[in-house]
Amino acid sequence: MTQNFSWLHRGVAEIFPQSHGGDKDTESLENRLLNSERPLRIKLGIDPTGADIHLGHSIPVRKLRAFQDAGHTAVLIIGDFTARIGDPTGKSEVRRQLTEADVAQNAQTYLDQVRPILDFDSPGRLEVRYNSEWLSRLDLGKTLELLSTMTVGQMLAKEGFAERYKQENPIFLHEFLYPLMQGYDSVAVEADVELGGTDQKFNIAVGRDLQRHFGLKPQFGLLLPILIGTDGVQKMSKSLGNYVGLGEHPSQKYQKLQGVPDNLLSQYFELLTDLPLDSLPEKPRDRQEFLAWEIVRQYHGEQAANEAKEAAKSGGKEGALPEFSLAAIPQFPAKLAFILGATGLCKSTAEGKRKIQEGGVRIDGDKITDADLSFSQPDDLYGNVLQVGKKNFVRLVK
Repeated sequence: MTQNFSWLHRGVAEIFPQSHGGDKDTESLENRLLNSERPLRIKLGIDPTGADIHLGHSIPVRKLRAFQDAGHTAVLIIGDFTARIGDPTGKSEVRRQLTEADVAQNAQTYLDQVRPILDFDSPGRLEVRYNSEWLSRLDLGKTLELLSTMTVGQMLAKEGFAERYKQENPIFLHEFLYPLMQGYDSVAVEADVELGGTDQKFNIAVGRDLQRHFGLKPQFGLLLPILIGTDGVQKMSKSLGNYVGLGEHPSQKYQKLQGVPDNLLSQYFELLTDLPLDSLPEKPRDRQEFLAWEIVRQYHGEQAANEAKEAAKSGGKEGALPEFSLAAIPQFPAKLAFILGATGLCKSTAEGKRKIQEGGVRIDGDKITDADLSFSQPDDLYGNVLQVGKKNFVRLVK
């Protein structure tokens, strides 16, 4: 295996534990990579708590691919069990619990969206596991054993819990189980390395402790930065509107990425591409356009990237998207299924309803599952992109 570890350290915020001189109990990750007689098992857990992924979520997935390319085994854990609790990290209130149907649908969407990033085809390079496989079989005795490995004080020191406790907001006992269950995932798959954002250090460290408790060699933690959104201020988040969704139309991606602030361009190139950082265009505007083109190319191919670039030049912001005037809808309230038929994206209202039920309809990248969804007025839809399948889009205008 390669001894050039530039791929390992690119864009990484922290690797822990670090080796300290001759301390044999704290070998470096590089040494484990070099000395292992087998491919290492690299764990990344994704809880399908929402329907879509944005570029910020793609950062650890891209690092997982780098490990694959270096000859190691990616273990992608779909947290179908833990998603029903929701990770309390950084949350100031309890998270809504999801149904099994919600989780299953979100999980499939996640897999579809990471497929362009990961190597799904090479033998031995990828395992996709669902943590209900082992967590649903935990009996009370094993659960009590897990709980006995941590104290309430340790849990309350965790970001999110500490703030809620201070503000006297409720903390439910089932939330204490989340870090332990995520940690037990590392035991179940015998992870050598776990990837996560910088906000996941506590949970990854719990995994190390549990592996040690169950007689396994503790995993390394590799932490990656939280991506700042296109507003240049706050972390990328769908709720803040500063995100670029992996499921969005190429022209949407291109236009949003053209607006990335100059001071963030280097970080975006480092975290979201494999391009040499010393060979990028000098002018900020050229760098923005190159970034937009490269990321669209990654997910949609070179032809789509070129088309999005030309559309941005010739037709303004949204030049590549056909438009449909909502004035053509005879009256509101109007059901989405009817609008799908009116736009021509579906042949009829009945087909529109069926496409929604099949999970093939999105509005601005959000999957729609309510076949009876209705809109009370056109203003609710102006500017939104309606999508059926992977290739059929229309922008809704006045």
